[in-house]
Amino acid sequence: MKRITAIARGEVQRVGYRDEVERIARRLKLTGYVENLKPYDVKVVAEGEEEKLREFIELIKIKRFPIFVESIEVEWSDATGEFSYFEIKRGEWQEELFERLDTAGRLLYRSVELSEKSVELGEETLKAMREESEKTRQTVKEESEKTREEIRMLRQDLREYIEVSLKEIHSKISKIEKALKKAGIM
Repeated sequence: MKRITAIARGEVQRVGYRDEVERIARRLKLTGYVENLKPYDVKVVAEGEEEKLREFIELIKIKRFPIFVESIEVEWSDATGEFSYFEIKRGEWQEELFERLDTAGRLLYRSVELSEKSVELGEETLKAMREESEKTRQTVKEESEKTREEIRMLRQDLREYIEVSLKEIHSKISKIEKALKKAGIM
């Protein structure tokens, strides 16, 4: 069993970082604690199997809004076994309350930003869809007109063919009638 003492630097206070560290530690079945250090850093003390601790170190290098870990200093030592679970060591309740409010404010602001971007993307997508729809409509109209013209031409050609064929048939029938009359059959 090993122990790490880590100092995380970056955007790690008032952004919900300690909660994320606690979730990860509990999932990996580590013991220890996480706490804010004045003025801007966070201290993490964790004990467990060396392999799990190495995974833990990688997982707490969070770079997902609003958290942005710039660096983590890690010191290794032997485990003391003094912890039964992993916890967040909290400061005075007023400080914790304001930290939660700061986090909520940042997340709300980010939510509004993302909503505005979503609306912009939606409007751009709708505009592109309208333009594409208009192009498709125009293409369908043009192709439809070509098809109608082809049908008109086909009907004309068919009419002419039928008329010529009927004249030929009529002419042949007349010749046959004359031949039959001449032969006395008719």
